[in-house]
Amino acid sequence: MSEAGRSPSVLQRLYATWLGFLRWLLHLWVRSNVLPENLDELGIDPERPLIYVLDTYALTSLLIVDQICRDLDWPRPRKPLVIGDTALGRGFASSRRYTGLFIRRPETRRHSPVLRQLLLETDLDQLSAVQIVPVTVLIGRAPDNEDSIFKILFSENWDLGGRFRRLFTTLVNGRATMVQFGKPLSMSRLLDETQDAEQALGRLSRVLRVHFKRVRTAAIGPDRSHRRTLVEKVIRTESVQQAIAAKARRDNITVEKATVVARGYALEIAADYSYSLVRIGDLILTWFWNRIYRGVKVQHFSSFRDAAPGHEVVYVPCHRSHIDYLLMSYLLYYRGFVPPHIAAGVNLNLPLVGPILRRGGAFFLRRSFRSQPLYAAVFNEYVSMILSKGVALEYFIEGTRSRTGRLLPPRAGMLSITVRAFLRYRNRPVLFQPVYIGYERLAEGSSYIHELSGHQKKPESLSDFRNIINILRKNYGEVTVSFGEPVLLNHLLDQHQPGWMQDTENPNGKPSWLQPMVDDLAQRIMVNINRAAHVNPINLLATALLASRKHALDEDDLERFLGILKSLVEQSPFGDRVTVTELTPGQIIEYGLEIGVIERQEHRLGSIIRIESSNPVLLTYFRNNTAHLLAMSAWVACCFLNAQRVRKSRIRSLTHIVYPFLRRELFLPWATDALDPVIDNTIQCLIDLGLVRETEANLQRTPGGSDQTYYLRLLGHSLVQTFERYFITVSVLAKNGSGNLSRAQLEQLCILCAQRISLLHEFEAPEFYDKTLFKQFIESLTESGVLGRDEEGKLVFDQRLEQFARDAKLVLDKEVRHSIIQTTPEVLELGE
Repeated sequence: MSEAGRSPSVLQRLYATWLGFLRWLLHLWVRSNVLPENLDELGIDPERPLIYVLDTYALTSLLIVDQICRDLDWPRPRKPLVIGDTALGRGFASSRRYTGLFIRRPETRRHSPVLRQLLLETDLDQLSAVQIVPVTVLIGRAPDNEDSIFKILFSENWDLGGRFRRLFTTLVNGRATMVQFGKPLSMSRLLDETQDAEQALGRLSRVLRVHFKRVRTAAIGPDRSHRRTLVEKVIRTESVQQAIAAKARRDNITVEKATVVARGYALEIAADYSYSLVRIGDLILTWFWNRIYRGVKVQHFSSFRDAAPGHEVVYVPCHRSHIDYLLMSYLLYYRGFVPPHIAAGVNLNLPLVGPILRRGGAFFLRRSFRSQPLYAAVFNEYVSMILSKGVALEYFIEGTRSRTGRLLPPRAGMLSITVRAFLRYRNRPVLFQPVYIGYERLAEGSSYIHELSGHQKKPESLSDFRNIINILRKNYGEVTVSFGEPVLLNHLLDQHQPGWMQDTENPNGKPSWLQPMVDDLAQRIMVNINRAAHVNPINLLATALLASRKHALDEDDLERFLGILKSLVEQSPFGDRVTVTELTPGQIIEYGLEIGVIERQEHRLGSIIRIESSNPVLLTYFRNNTAHLLAMSAWVACCFLNAQRVRKSRIRSLTHIVYPFLRRELFLPWATDALDPVIDNTIQCLIDLGLVRETEANLQRTPGGSDQTYYLRLLGHSLVQTFERYFITVSVLAKNGSGNLSRAQLEQLCILCAQRISLLHEFEAPEFYDKTLFKQFIESLTESGVLGRDEEGKLVFDQRLEQFARDAKLVLDKEVRHSIIQTTPEVLELGE
């Protein structure tokens, strides 16, 4: 590439000087957030011919891009260039251009003149080396630390503004400018796929228009209709009209009154998205995060950014805190994506708060509406309509915040609605994006302990906002948001129903394959959330210290055991999205002391690290966040709690028995028929760390009293309460006999037994008698065929349950088993 050889005229030199002065003046004020953050991933070669294409021509946009290219030492867009025999007057083009001084109208043209000249006049061999780089400039879009709400009124939107508005927007909002460079378009590929230069020009123009629309939509959201207009469209849809007529007949009211009810439902549901409020929220949340967190770390976002274009995106994070949805919206906005519409429980539609959340993108739904067909029809149509318009969605398929730190069983209602909406409209393919959110301290920690201890959950109210003052007084460490592997709906549909694309007869129906497919989708999302986990220092400290009897360890032992836990996580076969803190074991201990979750007690024989007295119960939450990553290692360690030597074949056979239950509870990723390599990998990790030894067909732990045996026992104890819960369930069934208990009675007896054992033996975790965990295990027993039901609905079982109880001897010591058996109640005792 070379610049044109002709000497510029005096007027051209003066104009260039004037533009240089304007660029310098803009540079004094404008602060650009350049995306992507790592420009190297674009693969731009500055030594090859380079033409920048702007979405819409504006002098400010051109000068901003010119300054960035000057700073990066890239070819300048204002400079003329020569490609072969073709002399171009400038190194930039624009997809759109507007004319008129006061009344701006789009210029009538199909293609950029610069691109037309490039493709029609340049030799094909030299044209293939040209890089076409799309550039989007949005003034008032990038987040900043300014506190002026006035500037939000002049932020970027879909409306067409004149030159004076553009100038004023730059003056007011220049420090909040986003410049996003796209990947260079391959001219050689474009030429190979078209027959001549004219056809290549047409395709290039279309590709650029689609690209710019996607980037703008991702950054500031699609061009939405007014909320009331959208509500009226929902009311006029066929399915809602049918539901209105049915309600009128059922309740003996007029169709007009039923329509008023439907409209009320739609207004109760619908978001009222305000980009101005989102900008205000950005200013407030930036201050809030800096106040309460040491940092917010985002992982694997670039993989999501690459996968998202061309898809309707549905974000499906885990749900740990009310902060989750604020954090997700903020991070997406900060990285150039529009905050999604978020499904929120109607309990959050409080006075004052509800309208703010609604303008931030929240749409509200009731906890259950199976008995309300009109409400269901309105809600389904609303979700279908916003999805078809390209609006990104976000919802928590767990249904509520996890109080134990584990992922909760998924509720597939919103997934089913989304899938059926796609099958009806079939606009763009749907991408479900799992997201793992990991905290080091929880703002709601005390209320979680209160609820797990058996107290009723308090309904949300405005008085809860008094707690914000207490929250602002504390530091909550670091937050990690990790983007998991996306789940593509089209691929899943192809697996479950290969001919789904041709099936268009009944778009509102529920085919027999739909529910199994939605259940599979839910399971994959949960697994991919777990496979993106980040193990922070508090997760490791909680796992190590809670495994000890008194939640205290010698500091040297703790440091070595933390190193073992880090190694096990790093070698786990979960995939490359799992990450672990970079701190050394010694630094982890110092960090825990600094943040206040542990304390050091000095002793002449060596320092002791223990959990601060008010923290043991809460730390079980952080242990559970990452329990799935250590589950297989901890299970193998459990096999040596009461035996010094175990055959490899015995470990494999027991693992195949236990794994379905662990898989359901912890959302582990491996299919049962692919489990043997995982077992072998886990055993080899323990051998490499010196925790077990291999002798022919046997595995054995080191002699009692060694450090390795101690660490192996600690590792096993991190999971042993899970097997104690399993043994409680089996014991209750065995003591009451086959055909004597209903499922509800079994659940209640298990909870009562676990509560009593907790009181007698000082288990420090209210989650030990959590109803959800017992329900999951009972469902697993039913699915595996161990439990069945007779004609009266009572639970029946056979000898396999007794074998399960006998196998528990390898994991649970005699005292624990005896205590559980003695405490186990009978059904007759329940009513006494």
